[in-house]
Parts: sequence; structure tokens; C-alpha cells
Amino acid sequence: MSDKAEAGDGGGSFLTVLVAAGINLAIAMAKLVAGLLSGSSAMLSEAAHSAADTVTEVLLLVAVKRGEQPADGRHPFGYGKAGFFWALMAAGATLVIGAGFSITHGVQTIRNGEELGDLVVSYIVLAISFVLEGISFFRAVHQVRAEARRWSVTPRRYVAHTPDTAVKAVVFEDSAALVGIVIAAFGLLGFQLTGSPLWDGVASVLIGVLLLGVALHLIAANASLLIGQAAPPVIQREVREELESRPEVSGVEELLTMMLGPNDVLVAAKVDFVDECTGERLEQVADQIEHRLTERFPEISHVFLDPTPGRDAGRANGGPPEVSPAGRPSTTRPRRDGEAGPTT
Repeated sequence: MSDKAEAGDGGGSFLTVLVAAGINLAIAMAKLVAGLLSGSSAMLSEAAHSAADTVTEVLLLVAVKRGEQPADGRHPFGYGKAGFFWALMAAGATLVIGAGFSITHGVQTIRNGEELGDLVVSYIVLAISFVLEGISFFRAVHQVRAEARRWSVTPRRYVAHTPDTAVKAVVFEDSAALVGIVIAAFGLLGFQLTGSPLWDGVASVLIGVLLLGVALHLIAANASLLIGQAAPPVIQREVREELESRPEVSGVEELLTMMLGPNDVLVAAKVDFVDECTGERLEQVADQIEHRLTERFPEISHVFLDPTPGRDAGRANGGPPEVSPAGRPSTTRPRRDGEAGPTT
């Protein structure tokens, strides 16, 4: 296995989502049967919740596999952003199937009432579902903790900033599933204690609102990644430190990063090299920096360095650096014989 594969742990993400999908499919069927037998809106909302999670996780499996496709001539930076697209579609499924059904059905129950049957089966299904959802949740948490240790951050911070949309979605959706089960149980208990279906309807609406919040958060996160989100702050900070630690580098004028996939980072930097670093030496240093960055951070797949005079050097020379016809500073390194293309 390559360093890239080891660091990305794409297999770990796939297994996490696969476990969640299998569990949610079984839970959705059980909740549907219990909901039909009892007539409970909260149970039917929970069935819709688990069905939405199942659809979501199928789409996440597609996202993981599509994102792993290698680069080709038409997509030279790979297919990582396809994973973000399918993850966005998965969040949309949670919004429409889960939140939409739960809120609508809950409002109808509050307005029109309902007749509930025997709730014993519903309680049994909820208890079993809680255990199974817990298994899926702790599988996701285990992966999050492992990745958080690797980056020396807290699990909470890792989940907040990770571009691994598959694991992020499973953590959020399993958390919502556990909370939703508790809400549904309280809705059933409220009906038993008061005889009013209002409690069941309110529980259904609350489950829908919970799913709405999760879906909107995941949609925003995936949309940001599709637009071109920067790498997590820890990577940006350590890449800058690595560049500035080189004796040939006087300063880093600008550092740009972008997530090309869940574990695929592009780095572009305008670097002020020392005056002595010219010609062939500049080529050697650029190659060494690229090798060092990709060795230290296997997630980094592309490195583009633009030798750029620092602000002080520009002022000392009486103005800004020479501008090429394309409107960018003419600061590319000399090419080797037969070499073509931009500086890497």
C-alpha cells in the first residue's frame, strides 16, 4: 500500500460507511413495521430517518469510490471533488426524505390526531435500534480518534475541520439517530401517560428539526469543499513552517492550499528565495522542497512554487517585479533542456 493510501485511510472510511449503511437498512425496516403496527408518527418518522440515513450512506459509498479514481487527461487533478458532490447529494437526501417527511407527518398528527395501537413492539425496536446505532457510532468515533491523534488535535476539532465527508456524515447522522430514538421514546411515553397524540406529533417534528439541522450543516460543509476550501489550518501552518525552515528561503510571501479530495491537497506558494539561490540551484531547492513536503504530508499531491521577490526587494529595486504578458510576475525558474510546462 502506498503512503498516500495509508495516510488517506480510504479503506477505513469505506468500512465505516458500509457498517452504518447495513445497520440503518435493518433498522429502517424494523421501525417501519413497528410504526405501521402502532400507528405512531414518531416511529414512522424514525423509519423515514433511518431510510434517509441508508440512502445517504449508499451515496457516501459512491462518493468514496468515485473520489478514489486516478487522475486522467480530462481530470488532471483527480476525481476527489466528485466525492464532495456525492456527499452533497447525500446531505440533500437527509433533508428531503428524513426532515421533510418527519416534520410534515408530525404537523399532520398535531392537527388531526391519531389512533395508537400496542406500543410494546415500538419500544423493543427502539431499544434494539439504539444498540445498533451505537455500534455504528462508536465505529466512526474510533476512526475519528485515530485520525485526531495523527494530526495532534482533539476529536471535536478533527470532526469540525476534516474534509473526509464520509466519516463526518456518519458521525453527525449516527449522533442524530441516537438522539432521535430518545425523542421518539419520550413521545410514546408522553402519549401513554396523557392519552394525547400531541406528544407523538411533537416528537416527530423534533426529529425532523434535528435532521434539518444535520442536513444543512453537511450541505454547507460539502458546498464549501466543492467551491475550493483551503486545507485544514494544521496543514497550512506546518507547510508554512516547513518552507520557512529552509536556509534557501528568505520568506513565504503567499501560501495557498485547496482540498482536491478528502485526503488530497494542492499547495501553491509564492516564495522569496535568498539572492544566492539562482539558476540550477533554484531548481534543485524547489525539487527538494516538493519531495520533503510530500514525504512529510502524504496528503499533498501537488506542489507549485513561484519564486517571488519579497516586498523589501521589490521596493529596493524601485518598483514591483517585472510582469509577464499574462499579468503575473515573471518569476518562473529556468527550464531544463526539453522540459515543458509550469514550474512544480
